[in-house]
Amino acid sequence: MAISFQNPPKNARLFIHMAKNEKFAKPDFGGETIIRFDEVSFEFGHNKPILDEVSFTVRRGTKITLMGQNGAGKSTIFGLIIAAGGAIHKGEGHKPESGEIFVGNNTTIATARQVIPRGDLELTVRDFFQKCFKEKQYDIDPRIDRILDVVNLHTHKTAEDIKDRVIKTFSGGQQARLLLASALIQDPDILLLDEPTNNLDKAGIEHLTQFLIDYKKTCLVISHDADFLNSFTHGVLYLDVHTRKVEQYVGDYKDVVEQISARIEKENMANARRAKEIQENKDQANAFAMKGGQMRLVAKRMREKAEQLEEEMVDVRKEDKTIKQFHIPAQTDLVGDIVTIKSYSMISPKTGKPVKRTCDIRLRKKTHMIISGPNGVGKSTLLESIMASFENKTSTDIAIADGVRVGYYRQDFSMMDFNDTVYESLEKIILSVRGRLVETELRAVAASFLIGADAIHTRIGSLSEGQKGLVAFARLVLLHPGLLILDEPTNHINFRHLPVIAKALDAYEGAMIIVSHVPEFVAQIRIDETLEMK
Repeated sequence: MAISFQNPPKNARLFIHMAKNEKFAKPDFGGETIIRFDEVSFEFGHNKPILDEVSFTVRRGTKITLMGQNGAGKSTIFGLIIAAGGAIHKGEGHKPESGEIFVGNNTTIATARQVIPRGDLELTVRDFFQKCFKEKQYDIDPRIDRILDVVNLHTHKTAEDIKDRVIKTFSGGQQARLLLASALIQDPDILLLDEPTNNLDKAGIEHLTQFLIDYKKTCLVISHDADFLNSFTHGVLYLDVHTRKVEQYVGDYKDVVEQISARIEKENMANARRAKEIQENKDQANAFAMKGGQMRLVAKRMREKAEQLEEEMVDVRKEDKTIKQFHIPAQTDLVGDIVTIKSYSMISPKTGKPVKRTCDIRLRKKTHMIISGPNGVGKSTLLESIMASFENKTSTDIAIADGVRVGYYRQDFSMMDFNDTVYESLEKIILSVRGRLVETELRAVAASFLIGADAIHTRIGSLSEGQKGLVAFARLVLLHPGLLILDEPTNHINFRHLPVIAKALDAYEGAMIIVSHVPEFVAQIRIDETLEMK
């Protein structure tokens, strides 16, 4: 079913795909159609369907949220739109197996993906932005300056021009702003944003939110940040991982959650009434059949009535699955200080220059520490320094005790080999701890993180970012670490999973160091010490 969005009423009723033979009205809030999917089907490889005859429309100038479970195929829809917009010749995007995708004539599309491609990390800022255009832009420098101001990426005046800096020298939060800026600098008709709040601090999210509120062109956003989405969304496209259909709703994120919940409750109640009536008809049919004669005809009618009611049973929409409650076992053979930090380097928010800070941090079992500070101050760099001291044993200021197993959750998931399958990645962890493979444990842990038989032999590099995150947590469960180092562990993760993850981290009995810009998440975790980098 296709509907339109254009300044919709706040609490507009929901509209969903109905059975093909059912009649329904198609409301129209005006505005030219800029994107249309008409019975589009798509699959990755053999027997891995993602979309099944999906249909929807997007009107020019609207801001639409794309929702769905991790791995459902949200980024795939972006890829299909990009290809339909003419980028397929560059090897970008996807072509559907069947159906048609319409993108308005002469429509330009730009996307801010979840992470900067690894091949671009060695580029300078200038080359990174120049790569966004088919032809050389001779006025690229002033355009970069203007767009970096738009995304609130300010750097202090130094001898080095920011445009000459290499991308990999920026923090995760700064790289997120560069990704956003790389899309905005193209001034596209359609802006596709894939988890744009990942790695952004509070100021960055507020700046992006205001930009989208003021934005006059069409925008589709994938995000799990409810408050962020509620601030600007006109409507929601919900990709159901079970049916592989797209349901289309009017209203913001909060409206949609309420509408889905009300619909499920109504359908369950209707099914319960039908089930009761079905059983009553079957019981009466059996009783009448035993009496013989004319009563057998009555029994036949009762059975037919029961069959009719069974056909009317509604296939209740399945909610996104949530990962199971899990426990990260802590290494038991540790005593004393697990990690000590005497000093660290950071970038001064005031001057933009490197400075060294002295401290006396000693973390033992059951000690959780959070590192806080604005984007670019050096939080992730400090985590990398801690890990480097563990691997190289060269630092005199940072030390991890001998024999400690360290579970490191990196923002970019580079702690995993992207060429490994999920099975191989988990197998390596078990072998490193146990010295032998316990396959039942491997598969049970994988399943608890929604990694089923269809995904366990998929290469890590082919997973969605959200699925990579779930694999990373599965690895931590199998590792039994003495020290957890977590760098923005909420990035890419479905909001339904976050309370479960927070509960597991709160209960973790080893030493833990965490960086997170999500206060609601951190508030659910016991924090014993805070290192504020300022």
